[in-house]
Amino acid sequence: MMNSMTTQTTVAIAVPLEAELVDRIRAVDPSVTVLYEPDLLPPERFPADHSGDPDFKRTPAQEEQYWDMLNRAQILYGLPNESPAGLARIARENPRLQWVHAMAAGAGGAVKASGLDQETLRKFKVTTSAGVHALPLAEFAAFGILNGFKRSAELVQDQAAKMWPELRTPTRLVSGSTLVVTGLGEIGLETARIARALGMKVSGTKRTVEPIEGIEQVADNDGLAGLLATADAVVNTLPGTPFTEKLFSRDVFAAMKPGTVFVNVGRGTVVDEDALLEALDNGQVSYACLDVFAVEPLPQDSPLWDHPKVLVSPHTSALSAAENRLIAERFASNLRTFLDGGDLPHLVDPVHFY
Repeated sequence: MMNSMTTQTTVAIAVPLEAELVDRIRAVDPSVTVLYEPDLLPPERFPADHSGDPDFKRTPAQEEQYWDMLNRAQILYGLPNESPAGLARIARENPRLQWVHAMAAGAGGAVKASGLDQETLRKFKVTTSAGVHALPLAEFAAFGILNGFKRSAELVQDQAAKMWPELRTPTRLVSGSTLVVTGLGEIGLETARIARALGMKVSGTKRTVEPIEGIEQVADNDGLAGLLATADAVVNTLPGTPFTEKLFSRDVFAAMKPGTVFVNVGRGTVVDEDALLEALDNGQVSYACLDVFAVEPLPQDSPLWDHPKVLVSPHTSALSAAENRLIAERFASNLRTFLDGGDLPHLVDPVHFY
């Protein structure tokens, strides 16, 4: 157990962050020194803009100062320059590095993209901000389900055409319907909580199949097709890994019952987009609310942009005005755990990168 009163620990703030939140990190323990030079960090263009203004440029002297600051720390708040290349450089240059806290929930992709070998990655820990985004993502998933059940896409089209239909079309009742959530982690369980509050019955998938309170059935990916047979809506929260690549295939969409509402707040690579388009056109999927895509930004020529049954969200559903505060609070809690010699939560697996 680390004696926090005698061992000095240095944290460097590598990404834009408000001064009052830096003070919260400083307040964790007297033994913590926080290096924070806002002039070396790009200004935020919007709340929780961790990359900052892309037009921001440091002078050569400032660049040297920035890396010198990061190399004096055992702990980094954020990836250097919020980039895989920055992580690769600090891993090479800073032998004291013990822990990097990433802003993203799915930081495994950035760690993989850094190209660092497993031997190097085992020398320090990388934690993610998973869980911080659970509530906004779950609310967005509920928004997608409601949009699908309440025919919002058709209403928008009718409104644009100033059309008042002679025959009234009923909407679907969410209460009493069935939801399947792929990935019953923090985001999935928060989605399930909100769905149950709307009166839905919820089943879902998890790598380790075990009973979960409030969840009707739990299966692994092999059992997904069986769950989908009775689902009225499906929400994907799974990360992008080799195990989830194009999990939503033609066969999986074919296993859905006609008219299923599909929401993706996980990663775009989990979905075969050609198969999704076929499912939308043949009626297996009545509506798709998508925050993530196989290629981002979504290419201009993607048919998803113009599809009348698709809502495109530019990977922003996790963003909320409270995000910086929530991440800083999560980091401060983790820092306390680190100082006390405990196990850090939400570690990136250096082999599978999730």
